[in-house]
Amino acid sequence: MLDARQHQGKFGEDYVRVLASAAGLIVVKDDLDVDGIDLGFRATGRYGRVLSPTIEAQIKTWSAPSGSSGHLVYRGLSEWQFNKLAGPDFTVPRFLFVICVPVDKQAYAAMTTDGVVLRHLGYFVSLRSENRITDPDRDRKRPVRIPTANVLTASSLRRLTETQSDW
Repeated sequence: MLDARQHQGKFGEDYVRVLASAAGLIVVKDDLDVDGIDLGFRATGRYGRVLSPTIEAQIKTWSAPSGSSGHLVYRGLSEWQFNKLAGPDFTVPRFLFVICVPVDKQAYAAMTTDGVVLRHLGYFVSLRSENRITDPDRDRKRPVRIPTANVLTASSLRRLTETQSDW
C-alpha cells in the first residue's frame, strides 16, 4: 500500500496522464528523474515550423491551496526544484503543473452516471521569465505564483504543447 504522500503524488501524475490522453498527446517518461522533470508531452505531426512539439513538466500536488487576487501561491517547491524549471535556457519548454487534490484520498475520484470525476483542478505556470537562484538550497522553499486562469485541461495541455515554440 502506498503511503499518503506517494498516493497523492501518484494521483497527481495520473490526473495529468488522463488529460494528455484526452488531448491525444504522447506521454514521455524519463527512465530516471535526475533533471526535475516528471513527464513530457508530445504532439504528433507538424505545428508551424515544428515537428512533434514537446513540453516537459514537474508535477506537484497540493491539498491545501491558498492564494489571493487571482493567484495561487505554491510554497512546496525547493530552490533546487525551482532552478530545474526557471530561466529561458531549456531546449524543451518546462512548466510547473500543480494539481489541487482533496485532503481525503477517498475523494480523489468519484463515479457519476456520466462517468468518472477527478478532483480537484490542476494549474500550470511557466517559470521561463524567472531568474534562477544562485547557490540553491534543497531545503529552502521558493514560493511560486500561479494564475488561477491557468487551469490545466486537455485543451490547455494540447495548446501548450502545440505552441511550445511560443514559450
